Order: sequence, then C-alpha cells, then structure tokens
Amino acid sequence: MRRTPFLALLALAIISAAAPAMAQGPAAPRRNVVIFVADGLRSAVVTDETAPELAAVRRDGVDFANSHSLYPTVTTPNASAIATGHGLGDTGDFSNQLYVAPALGIPVSALVAPVEDDAVIRLLNDRYGGNYLNEVGLLAAARAAGYQTAVVGKLGPAAVQDVTGLSTGAGIVIDDDTGWPSNGYPEGAKLPDAVERAIAAAGLPTTAPDRGLNADPGAYNMPGVRVANVEQQDWFTAVVTKALLPMFHGAGQPFVIVVWSRDPDGTQHNEGDSLGALAPGINGPTTMAAIRNASADLGRIRQALHDLGLDDNTDVFVTADHGFSTISRQSATSPAAKRTYFDTAPGFLPPGFLAIDLAKALNLPLSDSNGLPVELDGGFHPKRSSAVLGADPKAPEVVIAANGGSDLIYLPAGDRAANARRIVEALTRHDYTAAIFVADALGSIPGALPTSAIGLKGSALTTAPDIVVSFRSWAGACPQPEVCGIEVADTDLQQGQGIHGAFSRADTHNFMAAIGPDFQKGFKDPAPISNADIAPTLAHVIGLDMPAKGVLTGRVLTEALTVGEPVASDAHVEQSAPAANGFVTQLKVQEAGGKRYFDAAGSPGKTLGF
Repeated sequence: MRRTPFLALLALAIISAAAPAMAQGPAAPRRNVVIFVADGLRSAVVTDETAPELAAVRRDGVDFANSHSLYPTVTTPNASAIATGHGLGDTGDFSNQLYVAPALGIPVSALVAPVEDDAVIRLLNDRYGGNYLNEVGLLAAARAAGYQTAVVGKLGPAAVQDVTGLSTGAGIVIDDDTGWPSNGYPEGAKLPDAVERAIAAAGLPTTAPDRGLNADPGAYNMPGVRVANVEQQDWFTAVVTKALLPMFHGAGQPFVIVVWSRDPDGTQHNEGDSLGALAPGINGPTTMAAIRNASADLGRIRQALHDLGLDDNTDVFVTADHGFSTISRQSATSPAAKRTYFDTAPGFLPPGFLAIDLAKALNLPLSDSNGLPVELDGGFHPKRSSAVLGADPKAPEVVIAANGGSDLIYLPAGDRAANARRIVEALTRHDYTAAIFVADALGSIPGALPTSAIGLKGSALTTAPDIVVSFRSWAGACPQPEVCGIEVADTDLQQGQGIHGAFSRADTHNFMAAIGPDFQKGFKDPAPISNADIAPTLAHVIGLDMPAKGVLTGRVLTEALTVGEPVASDAHVEQSAPAANGFVTQLKVQEAGGKRYFDAAGSPGKTLGF
C-alpha cells in the first residue's frame, strides 16, 4: 500500500480547510428593493406606445400576466395587502370607507371613516393599539433588520405601507401632507431633519405641491380635468431620485423604498373627456397622459438606480392596487333614480342610491353617517354616498359604506339575521346588483355566498362587513373587454368618469411585473398571483422575518425567481343556492400554492369576466 508523505497530507488538509472560504469570497451585498405602485393601472392597457417604461419591465423581467387585485378592488385594502402580505380578513382594511363605532373624532365625526387620510389612519391606530392592520409590514420588518426605509407618494396608501412608522416617527413617510400645517387634525408624518436637509440640498421645496387643476372632478354639468398629475408627481419622483437614493447610497446600507404614484388613478377618476357618455370613458387623451406620467416616473427612478450603480443589486417590483372601469349611473329598477336631485342628471342614480333604495325596502329612516337626516324631498342625497338607517342614527340598524363599484353593509343593531335576509332579497331584485356575500355568522342565504369564500373572515381588529354587494359590470365596444370595462358605481363622480371596486375582471386584473437580480428575465408567469404575494416574495429574497398573527397570507412567487420552482394551478367556479327569483352569485376562483385568487363574481350576464 502506497503511503502519502506526512507533509503532503498536512498541505492537503490546510488547502481543504481553506477551500470553502476561498470559494465563497467576500459576502455579497444585501439586496435593495423598490416597489413602484401605479395606482389604478389596468394590465391590458400597458403597451410600448402607451407606457414604454412600464412595458420594458414586463418585457425584460417577469410579466405577471395572471395578476389579481384583492376584492373589494379599492385602494387602501390593497395597500394593506401590499404592505403586510395578508388578506383583508386579517388586515381589517376592508374598504376605503370603513364603518367605525363609536364614531371617530375630528376630522371624521361620523360612523363611516375615509381611510385615505393620514389623520384618520392615526385615529385608527390610536383605537387599535398602534397598528390597526394588526400585522407586521414589510417596511417595519426591513427597518428592524437594519434596512433604510422610505415610502413616497399618494396620501393614504403611502402611510398604510408604514402604518406603525406614521405614529411612532420611525422610517420616512412623504405624501401630499408633507410640509403642510395640520390645522388641528392629527398630524401626518414629520420629515426627519436629515431628509429635509437632503431635499433642500437637492434644490427641491420641502413642502409637497398640491394637485392643482388635476384635483377638480367637475360636476354633472361641467367636465372634470384635462391634465395629468404632473407637478406633484414630478416632486415625489425628484425626492426619490435626487434626495433619498443618493442619501441611502451614501450611507452604505441596503434600502426598501415604496413609491406610490397617484396617476393614473386620480386622473382617471376626474377625467373630463367623457362627461355623461360611456365612450371614450377612461380611454380618452387625459387618461393616456396619466398613464404616460406614471410610466415616465418609473423610468426616472430606474435611471437613477443605474446612474448610482445600484441597478445590478436592486429588485424592482411594479404593481397596481387595482384595475379601472368607466362609471355608469343608470338603472331601470332603482327608486332612487326616479327622484330629482340638485346635483345629479335627471334619471341617473344619485350618490348613495343603495342607501336610498334600502331605506325604502326596509322602511327605515335615512341619515348621513354623521347622524343628520337626509332630506330626499329637498333634492338631497347621502353625502359621499355612505349612510345609516334606523330611528336612532347614533345606533343604527344598518350602515352602508359606499366604495364605488361595491358597497359594504353592516348590521350593528336590530334583528340582524332578519335584516340580512330582507336586504339580500331586496338586492336580488335590482338590475345593478351583480354579486352578494354575507357574513358566515348570519347563516346561508339563497343568492349569496359567504364572505369567508373571498377572504374577508380572519383575525382583523376592525369590524368586518355583514354584507358585501358588487355592482353590475360589462364591456364597452372595444377589442379588449378589460380595457373598456363599465360598471354601475355608488359615487359622487359622473357617468363617463373612472371608478373601480367591483368584482369585475376589469377591476381585478391589475398590472404586475418585476425586474432585478433575483427575478427571471423575459419570463411570462402563467400562475395566478395577487398583491398579497409581494411582501412574502420580497421578504424571502432579502431574508426578512415577518411574523404573522393571521393565516390569510400570500405565497412566495417561487416560479418567478431565478432559483425558484414552478407552481401548479387550477381554476373552478363556485355558486350560491338560487334566490326565490333565480338570482345566484357565482365566484370564479384560481388556486396556486395553496392560495385562492379571485377573477370575478356575479350573477350570469352581470359581470365582466364570465
């Protein structure tokens, strides 16, 4: 037997021991993350012509072609999902207008609170132990792990991304309220001194510009805006590219930044290209300008990452909170549409039409959510569409929180089960009703599916809705139905302007794409994904721990990662028992990785997507 000399064995041992360290080399820098939210961006509307910078991310990175907004398809619920990776049954952010009892203080002073407001979010945090979402957000988890964090953009959903930071002063929250006096309301986030100096050093004002003409929705007899939200978003983008990114890069620590673009959402809501008409609706020149505005802002941010040498180590995830549709204010069955109002075109549905119709069906007095009676005979309607029903408006039997393409109904008093049955029966008689969901605790009601079927039952601290109704939707005359979706909406905006909130595929099919070192290149993902999958995926990529209280969590998008694995998916339709008049609610579901994704819901012929 041949023996190896001792010195040779010793040398071999030394080399073997050193080999792992030599092979590993210096530790790779931790990834940076940018989440860019183009509020209200439809997936199918993005092309190289309409939005070249957005289209480039989808083409060169991962195209999440089978993407989903969470239902209700409105802003703050999806903001809560993007922030935490949880469904709405856990976050409790069920809609932009939430039932709160007892009534919140100033500036709300009502039983229905508008969540797209820093002052309201602070009040909700105060009520619910400092975090009304009751889940850890991605930014808070990143900050705890040593990351620099910031969120910049639209008032309301920006603060939701760092909801605990808004109240504690941790992190950086920059939105419409930045630099403005609070006027006695609970204050928005204060700029840290270092950030204020960095913004000023970049030659930028330290007060956010307002929206100017872009904020004017017009009226029933006057068109809305014809300009995109350019000035305000230019400032937000410049703050990111000229102040925050250079400051974070200079500090040498990794970062997570969320940028929430108000466009195209704000402009689509207020556009003045289609007053009273369903065409062109939200496909006119003003909307196209808003889409280009958001796309250009993303391009400037990606260019700044490149110029700073950060692009090779930064993952960029682009999403929209929801899709969009054109408003219809017409119904042949609604008693509310047969009345006359001082600010509504004759024959059209007024704001608060659902509350007016239910008050008549239930024979209950109608009041605004602040407790003041609604004088229907004087030509008035509920303010901002929300209302309460009952003899005592401070302790109502029914509360309606209006949210555009869907309304949430709460039953805080009276015979809740009987009222639920009467309300569902009334809803099934109207041409504007597409889908109905009822809280599991109220039992099975023909014509409706349980709210647990769509992820609205979980560990939330806020009060869950007892009934959710989605309004009718359909496709206008264009080659791509989702691009020209139309829906009945409970809103103070006008027919022909933009809205969302319905359980229509035009509203659930949001734009989603990702690019960066951890994502595949040129990959079209066929599997269903949603806004609740963003935080788990990015936490996985950068190694964050996000402890959960609820179980309605999203999944890691393994199929889209460079070192990931494919995921199988399937689809099916669920259906309620029929109501006495034959009305049923159908729910189109996809499943992947043990998670449920919802395309659309409604009675046959009343929902775009079936």
